Amino acid sequence: MRRFRLALAAIAATVCLTGAGQQAPQRLYQSYSDAEIADLNRISAYLNGIHTLKAGFVQIGPEGGIDQGEVAIEKPGHIRFEYRPPSPLTMVATGGAFYVKNSRLNTLDKYDLSDTPLGLLLNEQVDLAHNKAVLGVREQNGAIIVQARSSTNRNNSNITLVFSTPALELRQWTVRDNQGGNTTVALQNLQTGVALDPALFTPLTKSPSVARSKP
Repeated sequence: MRRFRLALAAIAATVCLTGAGQQAPQRLYQSYSDAEIADLNRISAYLNGIHTLKAGFVQIGPEGGIDQGEVAIEKPGHIRFEYRPPSPLTMVATGGAFYVKNSRLNTLDKYDLSDTPLGLLLNEQVDLAHNKAVLGVREQNGAIIVQARSSTNRNNSNITLVFSTPALELRQWTVRDNQGGNTTVALQNLQTGVALDPALFTPLTKSPSVARSKP
């Protein structure tokens, strides 16, 4: 379960940023320079231009464990994370619900999407400069780095997102957990504007139980 929680936290890292489209106030939450505002507006425009996306990802956990998989997004409201074996996890958001399936344990958990940060990731509009979850932005080593918090109850950032520049693209995010461990997710071969099979976002179900035959 600890590994699952870390995976879910890492996946949700972009959520506090991309949820800025909901009822954004008409003032800045932070005191940004003109250059910082320009960077945040540029990233917002980049994210707003994404309607479908698919990519591979490599996830490095706080203890050095590595998992890989694929992510697919279709706005609004659809996302799928599928881990490659040996990980048994598949996660799908669709129809206002978020499903987490563990094929090894044959378990299926279902949540209301509005009760998870993933719901914010799937909004149509983003405005990072007016998002109170964003705590800072800087350019460093050919990248734009955005620091944010997963909850407005936090005083410090616990999420770091990295975008390439000048060709803007989301490259990776890192989540720091409450124990100080970092989980990093790096995206690979990111493609936007792609056609996605609607079957990817079909609600998940448990596998049927197979009764053992008596000898």
